[in-house]
Amino acid sequence: MQTLQTYRKKRDFLKTKEPKGKSFQKTKKVKKLIFVVQKHWAKNLHYDFRIQIGRSLRSWAVPKGMPKKNGDKRLAVLTENHPLEYAKFEGTIPEGQYGAGKVKIVDFGFFENIKKDKNKKEISLSKSFKSGQVEVFLKGSKIKGPYALIRYKDEKTWLLIKMKKIKS
Repeated sequence: MQTLQTYRKKRDFLKTKEPKGKSFQKTKKVKKLIFVVQKHWAKNLHYDFRIQIGRSLRSWAVPKGMPKKNGDKRLAVLTENHPLEYAKFEGTIPEGQYGAGKVKIVDFGFFENIKKDKNKKEISLSKSFKSGQVEVFLKGSKIKGPYALIRYKDEKTWLLIKMKKIKS
């Protein structure tokens, strides 16, 4: 089960305006899954790419930003899960706090899981994540198209790849 325990341990919510996140509750199956890309001026400038898997946002720090051309690859470092409410967070994380610096939303939108097995049956996002191969079709106002996240060297190191257009 995805948890926000690590996220909450790293933050002092009396000092930062980042969302604490609601406790997990049983919810109906979500029809639209969300994603967000946030520009983060922390110790080093990077972009945070977050996709909804279950009831939280799986998050990767992407130092060079989202790939734009088909076949382009970017390093993506897995970070802790974030609450769904974080998708709307913009502001400044105070000095002395984890991730201190300005956070700005670059794009927000919805996505579809496009990972299929050999019988063309959809593989769940949770299973895709565990296997280290997530494929999504982003539908943002700026970022659109198919992307893959592939686990690379270890649990934290992934590649974010802009895939070629897929046939509907």
